[in-house]
Amino acid sequence: MNKKTAYFFLRLSMGINFFGHGLVRLAKLQDFADGMVKSFGKSWLPELFVQMFSTALPFLEFIIGLMLIIGFKTRIAAMAGASLIILLLFGSSTVENWEAMGVQMIYAGLFYILISRLDDNDLSLDSNSK
Repeated sequence: MNKKTAYFFLRLSMGINFFGHGLVRLAKLQDFADGMVKSFGKSWLPELFVQMFSTALPFLEFIIGLMLIIGFKTRIAAMAGASLIILLLFGSSTVENWEAMGVQMIYAGLFYILISRLDDNDLSLDSNSK
């Protein structure tokens, strides 16, 4: 039971983290996207790509976070979260933001745990559909 409880709290923590990131960014979507475009100005990534990604990012964070909080399609949500972290790592590398990459690697490790321990996901909406 301890593993299942620990999984629940990790899933909930990651969900709240992503949900919160998305929620506050959605409230100021244009400012957030413009800030991302500015911070990627020295990157070789096309500005249009950065604009589109930074506009979509808060929605993805919000949805992934909500899914993790309630434990709905947890496998898909965790894999989407891990994939999003990979994209963020790639973007951070293009502007040499090594500090952000360190934090993002922690997220990658936490998503590894969520994905590899899905059998412990009993306290969720989809606990019977592993």
